Amino acid sequence: MLQTIYDWFWWDRLWLPYNLTWTDLEDRDGRVYAKAGDLYVTIPCAFIFMIIRYVFERSVATYFARVLGIREKVRLKVKPNPILEKSFAASSKHPKQMDIEGLAKKCSLTSQQVERWFRRRRNQDRPSVLKKFREACWRFTFYLLAFTVGLAVVVDKPWFYDLRQTWKGFPIQTMLPSQYWYYMIELGFYWSLLFSVAFDVKRKDFKEQIIHHVATIILISFSWCTNYIRAGTLVMAVHDASDYFLESAKMFNYAGWKTTCNVLFILFAVAFIITRLIIFPFWIIRCTVFYPLELYPAFFG
Repeated sequence: MLQTIYDWFWWDRLWLPYNLTWTDLEDRDGRVYAKAGDLYVTIPCAFIFMIIRYVFERSVATYFARVLGIREKVRLKVKPNPILEKSFAASSKHPKQMDIEGLAKKCSLTSQQVERWFRRRRNQDRPSVLKKFREACWRFTFYLLAFTVGLAVVVDKPWFYDLRQTWKGFPIQTMLPSQYWYYMIELGFYWSLLFSVAFDVKRKDFKEQIIHHVATIILISFSWCTNYIRAGTLVMAVHDASDYFLESAKMFNYAGWKTTCNVLFILFAVAFIITRLIIFPFWIIRCTVFYPLELYPAFFG
């Protein structure tokens, strides 16, 4: 049954133009093609990223935090209280007045003492500004480097200037070493974000973050397996073009540099509008929807 599902899922007619099969994408005549097995490399790559991040956050990011005047604040710890701890974990972190009075009777405390306990307990779980700064600094560094690498990968290619070249000869398009490493690095990074999301600062959009990371991994993986590499590198470069502005704005916001934060956020907004709302839909998405039809009849992939 699993073999049947596998064969149906990778049916040639789904992913490739008419009269082409997966055998046409086997290495021959000096041409090298992307293979699904290459993606296994991204898992150890993700763990390498996590190790690099750990060292980076505790050395480079911490150093810059000190330069900007960010310090780890000492927080008062609450006295252990099993009854209050159970209520905090199971019921509510912000109990109502009636619940506070009931807990006060159980613990032989005053209502004010119970309120103080809950307030300090909430503060214990609240992520520190230093932790937030470290995370933003790490993402800023990666996105800036990724965008630089992405530009280096695509800027000297003919399809960067003429998007019709993206599909010229598709899918008989050899894979370049620069494209291979760009894909592996990007995919490895997003795997590392998914693996570490439980340990990062838990924000209100926690579930959306997980969905975003999973969707990104699926899209990058499928574009690799079906040899949409030229379009894929353009998409990744466009998406990395604005993110480092946002992360740098967060860094200066945590440091209390409001003016610098506002300037960087304006730059982020401008870059986001140009790359994500203009270039991405009106150039790249248009390129992937219409230009293949000039060469092949419409196909699912």
